[in-house]
Amino acid sequence: ASGCGKTTLLRAIAGFEQPTNGEIWLKERLIFGENCNLPTQQRHLGYVVQEGVLFPHLNVYRNIAYGLGNGKGKTIEERSRIEQAMKLTGISELAERFPHQLSGGQQQRVALARALVLEPKILCLDEPLSNLDAKLRVDLRLELKRLQRDLGITTLYVTHDQEEALTLSDRIAVFNNGFIEQVGTPQEIYNQSATEFVCDFIGDINKLTEETMKELTGKEEEKVGYIRLERIKFKSTSEEDYTIKGTVIDTEFKGVLVQYTVKAESGQILRVIQKNDYLEIFELGQELTLFIHPNDILQY
Repeated sequence: ASGCGKTTLLRAIAGFEQPTNGEIWLKERLIFGENCNLPTQQRHLGYVVQEGVLFPHLNVYRNIAYGLGNGKGKTIEERSRIEQAMKLTGISELAERFPHQLSGGQQQRVALARALVLEPKILCLDEPLSNLDAKLRVDLRLELKRLQRDLGITTLYVTHDQEEALTLSDRIAVFNNGFIEQVGTPQEIYNQSATEFVCDFIGDINKLTEETMKELTGKEEEKVGYIRLERIKFKSTSEEDYTIKGTVIDTEFKGVLVQYTVKAESGQILRVIQKNDYLEIFELGQELTLFIHPNDILQY
């Protein structure tokens, strides 16, 4: 969530913030500790923020060259690195343009190229796509994933966009008020949430009432229950137990998917996602039966 400490941690790793205690290690090297505070320029990190913060008086080539140091980009080796960074980020044809002549997505590509030209050991990205429109975010997200895997650079990516985190990450750390709630693969974070906070925070989910839990399990449950939208099924003839009757009170057409909001007889409100099937579209006010298997309920 916003304000939980993600950017502060990233800035501490980069050397822009000074922690009051603790240690930061880059592989086997201590870069911050009680008697150690390696300067930012010696940490060999690339850093990209929400807005690329390009120099308005420099063209794309010179902006990227500035990552090597003011006045750099003149030797054969430096020019080769700049051209390679532009090629990797798909902006070679923009070399002579100035920032005001670029779109938001192009500006972020320049900022990324400026970080990559340093050949960093770690790439730090602080919500680099948050100010872009939805379609461009998706396109650049795919580009970032390809780029990261092609280069093999360890990347720390700060975001409050859960879909972005689940899509891009090999491992996710979920923060809550300055503390890490869980570290795991996207699948572990989503399907096996370690804490109630993670379960409720990641993805869309239904919180079950005590009455609904009793109806599904046949006993009083002391724990709080949650069920993912896609885990709720519309009843088939072979399913007798674990069912809830309700009425459709809202529908949201999402293209490939349709989301239904169902009010159970107990008053429980449940949201359900299913594939868009032209042969089975439920209307407002339609009564139906939902199937929820207890094994799909996350309890805390």
